[in-house]
Amino acid sequence: MMKVRHEILKTAFAERIYSAVKELPILDYHCHLSPSEIYNDKPFDNIGELWLSGDHYKWRLMRSAGIDEKFITGNASWREKFCAFIGCVGNAFGNPLRDWARLELEKYFDCKAYLCGENAEAIWQAANAAIAKNKLSPRRLIELSRVEYIATTDDPSDTLIYHQKLIDDKGFKATVAPTFRVDNLFNIERTGFPEYLSRLADASGIKIDRFSDFLQAIDTRMADFKAVGCGFSDIGIERFPQTAASFEAAEKTFEKVKNGVSVSASELDGYSGFIYVRWLNSCASLGFAAQLHLNVLRNVNQREFARFGADGGYDTVGNSFSAEALKRILNLTAQNGGLPRIIIYTLNPSDYYPLITLAAAFSGVSVGIAWWFNDHKNGILTYLKRMSELSHIGEVIGMLTDSRSFLSYARHDYFRMILAAFLSDFGEENAPELIGIAKRLSYYNTKKLIGGKL
Repeated sequence: MMKVRHEILKTAFAERIYSAVKELPILDYHCHLSPSEIYNDKPFDNIGELWLSGDHYKWRLMRSAGIDEKFITGNASWREKFCAFIGCVGNAFGNPLRDWARLELEKYFDCKAYLCGENAEAIWQAANAAIAKNKLSPRRLIELSRVEYIATTDDPSDTLIYHQKLIDDKGFKATVAPTFRVDNLFNIERTGFPEYLSRLADASGIKIDRFSDFLQAIDTRMADFKAVGCGFSDIGIERFPQTAASFEAAEKTFEKVKNGVSVSASELDGYSGFIYVRWLNSCASLGFAAQLHLNVLRNVNQREFARFGADGGYDTVGNSFSAEALKRILNLTAQNGGLPRIIIYTLNPSDYYPLITLAAAFSGVSVGIAWWFNDHKNGILTYLKRMSELSHIGEVIGMLTDSRSFLSYARHDYFRMILAAFLSDFGEENAPELIGIAKRLSYYNTKKLIGGKL
């Protein structure tokens, strides 16, 4: 951590701000960790599996470096994959994965070896020795990271049994709550939607013959999620609706799709708009904060998507965001049943000016932290600059991991260092206020957002 720290915190005042926040607990209000893995708490075997299993951030970097797929998602051993990754990330200067890797090695494995291919075997041995010695497991890593709250990402058809088991396990201090992820409720034109409806029917206990049954099943599952502590709902679909259809028109589109009849793009758009407004209204009535992830293109390489499926590392930045469309949906939602607390993320930083200024026109709507391809040093600094210029920097909701790795909590340290460096530029004469803002962005604003669910 010291190497990365010295590269980011270049003044004594920046160090002072960071020192005031570095030990604060972590509230991870959006991630993709598995509740069953947290509950079962199986110790990890080696750092290769721990680092590379399911981590499309690392897969993309390795592909960019020309590494054979055998060493990424193929049948090479974990040791071979790990050594290939170390050789790749060691000279990926400027990429946040290099900083994250160094932070994680020092934080969890007490390994300060220089990151390069020549040291891969030594790092492999040192990290695996630390895993065995410290019995590193999901819960152990959560405890070491001082994590108080975790919001996983869960489909409406998913079982909630492990969330209930974690609630019942009084020996585990961290709160683990589901997030109601609604993408599959929108992507009705995709192959496999009839099978999805069957899973949703089983989970809700409602036979889905009509559109009204579908809506009732959604309502039932949202109530089920709330019963086990859910406080967030989330969407990450590729397209944002331009308008909202009437109930009758949305019902007609749903019935067509259900019966295998093709529908037009405008019909799908109207359906999505209807569901969007209804979903946001439901979030408001249940007290869920809604997180909107915008401007992502999903699975752009169709051949590789056919091989690896979703989350294989083939999503990219989009440019389809329309401030006019978002304005329309927000107004319809407000007029129809009220807005929930909304956090909007964009994968395209060119959206910041329209998004931040639009959000300010609606109470309880804000623009979330630099997301995904933007959670590197310059991306976070750009976000903080735009928020300070166009909004109120003290009201920013802080860092999240958006990760499938139990080691990703080092990203909170990374964010806190960058935040401290950013705030230090406003001058040491403002120290009390700046340290207060750093604490709010590192912990207290998120704690207020989570509220009594913690």
